[in-house]
Amino acid sequence: MSDTRSDGELLRAIAADADRHAFEELYRRYAPWLRARLRGRCADVGVVDDVVQETFLAVWRGKARHREEAGSVDAAGWLWRIASRRLVDALRGDGARGRLRQALARLRHRDEASAEERVLAGVEHGDLAGALVRLSPELRAVLQATVIDGLTTREAAVLLGIPPGTVKTRAMRARKQLREALA
Repeated sequence: MSDTRSDGELLRAIAADADRHAFEELYRRYAPWLRARLRGRCADVGVVDDVVQETFLAVWRGKARHREEAGSVDAAGWLWRIASRRLVDALRGDGARGRLRQALARLRHRDEASAEERVLAGVEHGDLAGALVRLSPELRAVLQATVIDGLTTREAAVLLGIPPGTVKTRAMRARKQLREALA
């Protein structure tokens, strides 16, 4: 039997009473849409399924609270914001698969330097370190956000408080200056 309550009524029932039927209806309404939308950003079905599950678990456990603004309820937008953040975390390795990779990495032979350790040693002691120091702080910040932190252009723009086009331009200028310095 399908629930005829509005999204707002469902969200309030979940938050106030931990109403399981309201939660199940919200899940039926939005999980397929959320899964399809996430598949547009991530080809790994396992990661997408984990993200959908983590999104709805956050709603059920009350870790995510919907705030109604002027009586309007945008459940889809709210769920998408939760899911997109969870997807970024999962892709960065903060999800269950990332924790597994970290645990396996700790078991790796300790005498062997990782690829990251070898690159960082070259950065600290090689010509690249000097070239990086000569970059302006704005260009270094963009490289830090996009290359080292692995953020997308959009994420870096939000982090740095600049438009995405500026992030792209600064990244291009930084790469050009580094190429010239290392040539």
